[in-house]
Amino acid sequence: MAKRAHVYPQVELAAVDLVDVPVAVASAEVTVADALTLARKRNAGWLAAGDASVLREDLARAVSLGLGELRAAEIARPLPVIDAGAGEAAVRRLLAAGAPLVTVRGPKGPAGAVSSRLVGGALADASAAGRMNRGLPADVRDLLTTIGRIADEHDGRAFLVGGLVRDLWRDATIERRDLDIVVEGDGPTVARRLARAVGGSVVEHRRFLTASIETRAFGRIDVATSRSERYESPGALPRVMPASIGEDLRRRDFTVNAMAIELASGEFGLIDPLGGRVDLARRRLRTLHPLSYVEDPTRIFRAARYAARLGLSPDRATARAASLALRLAPYPALAGQRIAAEIEHILSETRAGDILAGLGRSGAFRLLDPRYRFTATSRRRVGELPGALAWADGHALDVDAVGLAALALVDGQPPVVADAALARLGFSGGPLAVLKRAQATGGALAAELARASAPSARARRLRGRAPLELAWLWLSGGQDLRGALDWFVGIDPRLVSLDGDDVVALGVPRGPAVARVLAEVRDARLDGTLVNRAMEEEHVRQWLARGG
Repeated sequence: MAKRAHVYPQVELAAVDLVDVPVAVASAEVTVADALTLARKRNAGWLAAGDASVLREDLARAVSLGLGELRAAEIARPLPVIDAGAGEAAVRRLLAAGAPLVTVRGPKGPAGAVSSRLVGGALADASAAGRMNRGLPADVRDLLTTIGRIADEHDGRAFLVGGLVRDLWRDATIERRDLDIVVEGDGPTVARRLARAVGGSVVEHRRFLTASIETRAFGRIDVATSRSERYESPGALPRVMPASIGEDLRRRDFTVNAMAIELASGEFGLIDPLGGRVDLARRRLRTLHPLSYVEDPTRIFRAARYAARLGLSPDRATARAASLALRLAPYPALAGQRIAAEIEHILSETRAGDILAGLGRSGAFRLLDPRYRFTATSRRRVGELPGALAWADGHALDVDAVGLAALALVDGQPPVVADAALARLGFSGGPLAVLKRAQATGGALAAELARASAPSARARRLRGRAPLELAWLWLSGGQDLRGALDWFVGIDPRLVSLDGDDVVALGVPRGPAVARVLAEVRDARLDGTLVNRAMEEEHVRQWLARGG
């Protein structure tokens, strides 16, 4: 005889039933060190310091960076808060959007938090196949499949990461073919095998567990072992250790750059544990934790670049993190060449002047010297910097773009601050001497050019100047000076018909005399008193007759 099936009641869990992270409560003034001690004593994963929510992992990070005396509230995160009676679905939605914890509020205050373990399961939570089919050529998709297969053959898993993933999810036009690959496993070994498969050359960087492949067909392919990072002092380069793809994404700079596409299954699943897709949709730039800029202050420059290029705005917590990092300057462990490299990247952006001006207003250039102040002169110079670089490029002048940017930034600063900033950016020896000469002589040279009546007199004052000095004169000068520079760099190098052999054949002895007579001929040509070769030859004969 058949038995009636037993009917089990449906259980609807509330947020309070899902709490798996205990909370400790402290005053709003508690220090990082004391807060961490309390969190450990209570076995709490987060701390309610007044109205601020602080993660235990952030407290530990701050202590390791020597910031134990900070107020804990200064490294708070904007964690989502939900009532104790809210349903499980609401908690899951908040975690899926990238929240590290969802804090639960009970009748008497914080009841704890729910961690991302709730949403666990498969790492890839969406398919990127459609976007890859639309955004990438077939040969690149085939290459990515090959990379996934090679990694699998070496007991690893490969993932596409970086700006390409972000731009695919933005449905942006993909303009560059360079690829960033992360391998759970032995990245350099996969890179060597891949280089053989695509006919490229490989360079390994063992300290950072990375390798770079240069190919004709696909440009550059960077392959890295998935890794975590540990910063031992603010601004220093991190120690890296092999880790999972999830940990690798959590070490990155911004959520929109912390997404990956898995290449093992052939389905191109998207991994987005920190809510990068949501931030892209909301046009929001968000750091991964409150001390991101303290660990690596150069991220402040990258933030400005991404915000301008992608149309993103930092959220309030990210802006607070930048302010904290700048307040803690200087960073003795931060190599100035890393700042110079970021400035160079900015100069390649279409809105370089606006980006540099925004950084100046934020106080970012205090990383060069704490006494630096961004003035109206600084703002004017960086605003016109792209025009000066375009002018130099249009006249085939080999100008150090970062050097010219450095001059723009330090113009009007006290000499001691300017000198410190130039040294901080890594200038020394000959390049520094050129910058100093441009600084010291630019104003006087502009005045001399204004007084010069003859074209030859203007040319003599500009002749022999380094390209960077000419570009600085253009950048710092008015319309008349720029006109004179346009004229000078546009002088036809074939203006003088005679060359050294010609004047020697006319009787000029070899040596310094050749240069002297040719300089006279050139000046006369510029002034219009000589207009053809015959007149040049006659000028040389008269020069000889005068005894040189």
